[in-house]
Amino acid sequence: MALIKKIRQKTGLAIGVIAVGLIFFLVGGDILSPNSTLLGGRSNKVGEIAGESITYEEYIQKIEEVKFNFQQNTGRTPSENEMYTIREQAWQALIVERAFASQYEALGLTISDAELVDMVQGKNIIAELRQQLINPETGEFDRSQLIAFLQSLETAAPEQRAFWAQQERLFADARLRVKYDNLLATSEYATTAEGRMDHKMQNSIADVDHLFIPFYAIPDGDVQVTDAELRDYINKNKEKFKVSNAVDLEYVAFNLVPSPEDSAAVISEIRQLTEELRNASNDSVFVLRNSEAQRPFLTVLPGDDLPNSLTSNVDNIEAGETYGPFLTNRSTYVTYKITDKFNGTPRMRASHILFGTQGLSEEGKAEVRANAQSVLKEIQDGLNFATAAAQYGQDATAQRGGDLGFFAKEDFVEEFAEAAYAVRSTGLIGRLIETEYGYHIIDVTELPRAETYKIAVLELELIPSDATRNDVFRKADFFAASASNAKEFAENAEKEGFRIIQANNVGAFDRNLNNLQGAREVIRWAFNDASVGKVSDVFELDNSYLVATLKTRYEEGTASLDQVRVQVLNQVRNDKKAAIIKERLAGKTSLEDMQAEFPEEASLDNTPDLKLSASVLPGVGFAPAAIGAAFGLKEPGQISMPVHEDVGVIVIKLNALTPAAEVGSYSGNQMQLTMNASQRTAYMIMLALEDLADVKDYRYRFF
Repeated sequence: MALIKKIRQKTGLAIGVIAVGLIFFLVGGDILSPNSTLLGGRSNKVGEIAGESITYEEYIQKIEEVKFNFQQNTGRTPSENEMYTIREQAWQALIVERAFASQYEALGLTISDAELVDMVQGKNIIAELRQQLINPETGEFDRSQLIAFLQSLETAAPEQRAFWAQQERLFADARLRVKYDNLLATSEYATTAEGRMDHKMQNSIADVDHLFIPFYAIPDGDVQVTDAELRDYINKNKEKFKVSNAVDLEYVAFNLVPSPEDSAAVISEIRQLTEELRNASNDSVFVLRNSEAQRPFLTVLPGDDLPNSLTSNVDNIEAGETYGPFLTNRSTYVTYKITDKFNGTPRMRASHILFGTQGLSEEGKAEVRANAQSVLKEIQDGLNFATAAAQYGQDATAQRGGDLGFFAKEDFVEEFAEAAYAVRSTGLIGRLIETEYGYHIIDVTELPRAETYKIAVLELELIPSDATRNDVFRKADFFAASASNAKEFAENAEKEGFRIIQANNVGAFDRNLNNLQGAREVIRWAFNDASVGKVSDVFELDNSYLVATLKTRYEEGTASLDQVRVQVLNQVRNDKKAAIIKERLAGKTSLEDMQAEFPEEASLDNTPDLKLSASVLPGVGFAPAAIGAAFGLKEPGQISMPVHEDVGVIVIKLNALTPAAEVGSYSGNQMQLTMNASQRTAYMIMLALEDLADVKDYRYRFF
C-alpha cells in the first residue's frame, strides 16, 4: 500500500511538471525572452530621453500618429521600407518633445489660440496648408478650399476630426521650434576681430613649393607594430573609438536561384503567351492580365528610348509585329508587341542658360542682359556650353549642363518655344531669347522628332519555384539542425563545402548583413536571443535562406582592438613611417635633396596662389597643418619642418607671401560669418540637446 501511495504522489508531481512544461512551451518564448516583464526583463521600455523612460506603448502610439499622417497624405498603407522611416520619424519626434519641452518652458515660449487660428485660417496661413490647397488652374493657394474643408469638419467622421486635431498639434509644435531656432539663430554675432581674421584668411596668399612623401614610400614590412602598441594607442585616444553595441556574426547563405526546370517552365509559358499575344485583338487588356511588367503597356514619345532589350535584339521595328521572348538583365523573359507606330506631337531637345530678371527694375534687367550677352559671346568664341551653364545658369538645369531634355512646343513659354522650333539645324542660337523669366541662351541639341510607339510588354520573372525553394530550405534546415555550436557549424560547413561568410561590427540597428538585404530578423536574433557560439534556426531573406552563429559580442563604450584593428594598425604604422621619413630628411637643406631620398615616390610641386583659408593642398589632398606651416614661414626661401598629415609627410618652401591688405571695414566679413553661423544653428542645437538628453535607444529589441 505504501508503494502505491508513493507512486500516486510521484504521478501527481509528474503531471504538474508536465503541465508547467506545456505552459512554458506555449508561451515560453515570451516569458523567458530578454524582453519579458514576468522575470524582471525590460520588455516595456524602448529607450530613455532626458532621464525619462519611453514605454513600448507610448512609442507605438507615436508611430501610429505618424503612420496615420502618412496614410492621409498618400492615400495608401506604407510599405515595410517606409515603415522603417516612419519609426525613425516617431522616435525623433519623441526626442524633440522631451528635449525641447523644458527649453520652451524655461523661455516662456507658447502658441496662443489666436496664433493657431491665424496659422490655419487667418492672414498668415502656414506653408504646409498652402501647399496642400492649390488651385490646379491658377497654381496658387485657394482659400475657398480651406474654408470648405474647415466647414466640413463639423459633420466629418471622427477619424477625420482626429486627423485635423493632430495636424494642429504638429503645426503648433513646428511653430514653437521655429521660434526657438530663430531666437538662438538671431543671437549669433561675429566680432570685428573675427571679421578681420576672416578677411585675412580669405585674402592672404602664398606662393609655395611643396614636397609630398606618401606613406607607401616606406614598405609595410619595414615597420613592426605590436598589439601592445595598438592597445596603448586606443587607450590614449578613447574619444576616437567610441562604439555602440555590436556583434560579429558568421553565416552560411543558401541562395535561392531558379533551377533548370524552373527556367524551362517559364520559357514554355512565355512562348505560349507570346503566341496568344501575337493573335490578341486587345493587346493592352491581354498584357494587363498576363504580364508581370511594372508598366505592361508603354507609350514611347518622340525622343524617349525604346526598351534596351528590344533595340539590342531587333534592328527594324515594325508596327503590328511581335518580338521575343528575350532574356533580360533583370532575370526575366520579355516579349514586345508593337501595337502602333505613328507620327505624334513633335518633340525636340535643347539646353539653355537662364539669366533671371523677375522682380528687377528696367535698369537691373539691362545689366542682366549685358551680362548674358557677354556670356553668349564667350560661348561663340569657344567656351563649352555645359561649362558655361554650370557656371552662369540660374535654374536647376545648371547642374546638368543646361539640358532640358526632349520637350513639345506647348511645354514651354511661347517666346522660348518659337525660337527653338524655328531653327533648322542643331547648334547655338546666336541671339538672346527673352521670356517672362529672363534672358535665355539656347543650344539646340536634337531637332524635332515625331515617331511615337505604343508597345505591349509581356514579361515573366524567372524565380525559384516552390519545389526549388523547398529543396533549398530542407538543405538549410538540415545544416542548422546538425550544428549545436560554433565548432560543429564550422566542421559541417567544411564537410558540405558551404562557404562561411563573416559580418563584423554589425550594429544593433543595422538592417543588412554585408550585401544581404532585409536581414533585420537575423540581427535582432543576435542581440536578443543569441549567446556566443549559438547557432540560429533558418532565416528566410528575400533571395536566400540563412543560418548564422554569434561569434563575438561587443559592449557599448571604447572599441576593442578586434573591432578597430585595421584602422588602428594603419594609424600607428603611419606614425612610425612618418618618424622614419623625418629621420631620413634630417640634415637636408633643400627640397630637391629631400626628394632624392625618395626618388620614385616623392613629388615636388608648386602652388602659386595658396590661400590661408584653404584646407586642401593641390596634388596632395587634405593638409590643413601643412598649409598652416606655410603661412608660419616669415621669409622667402624658408623651409618648414616636415609636417605629418593623414596622407603622408609634407615639407613646404615659401617663395613669396602676399599678406591681406587692411580695409576700412570688416562688416561684410562679419555679416557672412554671422549668416553662416545662423544657418548651422538649428542643426547644432538639435545635436547639443540630444547629447544633453543622454538618449538611450533600445528599440532594436522590438524592431
